[in-house]
Amino acid sequence: MKTTIFNTPILSSFLHILAKLLMRAFGWRVEGGLPDLPKFVIIGAPHTSNWDFALFLGIVFELRANLRFMGKAELFHPPFGGFFRYCGGIPVDRSKSTGLVEQTVEAIQASDQFTLMITPEGTRYKVNEWKRGFYHIAKSAGIPVVLAILDGIRKTVRVGQVFHLTDDMEADIKALQGFFKGKVGIHPHRTSEL
Repeated sequence: MKTTIFNTPILSSFLHILAKLLMRAFGWRVEGGLPDLPKFVIIGAPHTSNWDFALFLGIVFELRANLRFMGKAELFHPPFGGFFRYCGGIPVDRSKSTGLVEQTVEAIQASDQFTLMITPEGTRYKVNEWKRGFYHIAKSAGIPVVLAILDGIRKTVRVGQVFHLTDDMEADIKALQGFFKGKVGIHPHRTSEL
């Protein structure tokens, strides 16, 4: 298993305690927890702020989750690139198609445990539709999707609802978006209306 900041001995325990304290200090709380499944794709939305990454780290440390996430390639340049990789980051060049879905599916199939976090909006700004990469990864790997629903008004993130994909992508996407309907992010004016 790849060593990340989430499973480094001593450091992960320290960060778990620190995350709990900081989340409470800033008024955020996590409701629910991750399912006891070896592999899944977790989708988090709405994504409206650069602060979402700090919130994401707080949630992950509080839940003691060892997961991977995708981020724009620019995040992985010096001086912070090594840190983001250590945090489980996978750089994505959004300007071209690089077989990322296939590579990710291969990595999932080669692992005993694999949790991948994706923001389906793909950006911090309003979008008209979700990117479908998370769906293709989960469907091709034969694993479920787990929801992380951010509520910027109540300062909560509800985690843990499991959604099993069917053979109807459009119906699945619509059903998944329904779970996020009415929720706003840290910056409500950037929340997508899907």
